[in-house]
Formats: sequence, C-alpha cells, structure tokens
Amino acid sequence: MAYIIAFANQKGGVGKTTTAVNLGASLAGIKKRVLLIDLDSQGNAGTGLGFVRSAHPQSVYGVITGSAPASDNVLSTAVPGLHIMPASPKLAAVENYLLDDEGGIYSLRDALRPLQNHYDYILIDCPPAMGALTMNALAAANSVIIPLQPEFYALEGITHLINNINGIRNKWNPELGILGILLTMYDKRYGQTSAVEDQVRKTFGDIVFKTVIPRNVRVSEAPSHGQPALFYAFNSPGAQAYLRVATEVVQRLEKEE
Repeated sequence: MAYIIAFANQKGGVGKTTTAVNLGASLAGIKKRVLLIDLDSQGNAGTGLGFVRSAHPQSVYGVITGSAPASDNVLSTAVPGLHIMPASPKLAAVENYLLDDEGGIYSLRDALRPLQNHYDYILIDCPPAMGALTMNALAAANSVIIPLQPEFYALEGITHLINNINGIRNKWNPELGILGILLTMYDKRYGQTSAVEDQVRKTFGDIVFKTVIPRNVRVSEAPSHGQPALFYAFNSPGAQAYLRVATEVVQRLEKEE
C-alpha cells in the first residue's frame, strides 16, 4: 500500500514544488512506483514535468470534488515509474466547497484509496497556505516533509506550521507524522545560512534531513525545460542531493516498519 507524503509550508518560495517534483523523480529513479498529486492551482508541478495544462483535461479537481474517479485523472510522465495527477485553475475555487461539506476534510483521502495498491509512494504538493486543500492533504497523508529555506524568519514560520500539523493530527488524522525537515536553497556563502541551520538542527534534531539542497542553477533551470533536475542535469549538485534525500526517505521509513 502506498505511503502518502504531503509537502507543506505556509510560506511560498521555499522550494516546495521543486522538492516534490525532484524527490518524486528520484524515488522513481531508485525503482519506486510514484504518483505526484499537484494540489496547487498554479500547476507548477505539472509544468515542471513538461505538461501544458490546456492540453490535458485530467486534473485533481474532479477527484477532490467527487465528480471523477482518481484512476481517470492520472497521467504518465517522461520519468519511468512516475505518474502525475495535475492541478487545475478551478482548485482556487474549491476551498468553500470543501469547507461546506461536513466530510470534506477527507475528500482526497477517500478518493485515493482505489489507487493505493498501485504505488509505493503518493506525493502531494500542497499550496502555500493552511487552507482546505492543504488540510485535505494532511488528512490523507501518513507524514509531512517540510521544505525550509534557511533564512531569518524560518524558525518562527515552521513552529506555526508544526502547531497546525499537530492540530490536524489531534482532530482528523492521528497517524500523521513529520517525516523530515529539508533545508533547501542552501548557500553556505551567506553566514546566516549556517546560523539558521545550526538553530534548526538544535531545535528539531534528527527530524532534519542530513542532506541539504544547495542553491543550484541547474535545478532552477530544469522546470523551464519541463524536466526534473535528475533528467536535465543528472550530475549537478542539486540533482545528486535529491537522490540522497530519496535514499534518506526510504531508510527512515524502513526503520518505522
């Protein structure tokens, strides 16, 4: 049965979508069956894998509103073993629908059940807000990966996010855990970077992944070519870092079994 991981951070621009795409490609690269769900109406995860939104009617919108089965909205990607359920601009209007529905918090969880035996991992790229879509993802997930840019306000924001995750665990999903905090866009040329890293590791300990994702031009360029960094520039520091994170993810989950 698939292990479901949500990628969440209420702050935008921290590498959340980049991480979801590249970790998905890296897990597929080590022979795991992966489904990536783009739950952000901007649809950047799909763009980063080469999909032109207008060319495909499939999306997570019908799945989460209950008007279409999940199996009809999954697309293959150029990465062997990696599938995607794309976003839709209509997701921006789905928040009220989910909030008005008494069982709306479990819409995504229930819709994904028929797919769970077909994948090893289901990855959910959440929008940068703690709205109904992100809450749906967290109610469906086994755990959360929190991408974190090492900057001055990082600790304040992550503490707030963890409080929200704990609230969802207590109210809707008692199995929800934090798989790890991943430092992204890491640039050791800035003294602040090391200082924030030290503080994050001191505060959260082993929850923080050993691997950090360096600020890397090739990783930044890859989405414009519709490819994950692993395909666009396999030997780049960023692509290799995501491969190491994929190995860490697998090792952490093996320890839980």
